[in-house]
Amino acid sequence: MDNADLQALATVMTTVAFAIVVFWAYSKKNKKRFDEAANLPFADDEPDNKDKERNTGENK
Repeated sequence: MDNADLQALATVMTTVAFAIVVFWAYSKKNKKRFDEAANLPFADDEPDNKDKERNTGENK
């Protein structure tokens, strides 16, 4: 095997790996999990006590 054969093999292996990742990312089995992960930044968190005091104007 010379250098050209190794480069061709690497290209084929990379293309196969890319196709596997694309298939995995777009499979219907993972859609629910990815949708939940996409909405994580918008999840409502409970504010800290300091945030509650600032928002309500209460000072202790």
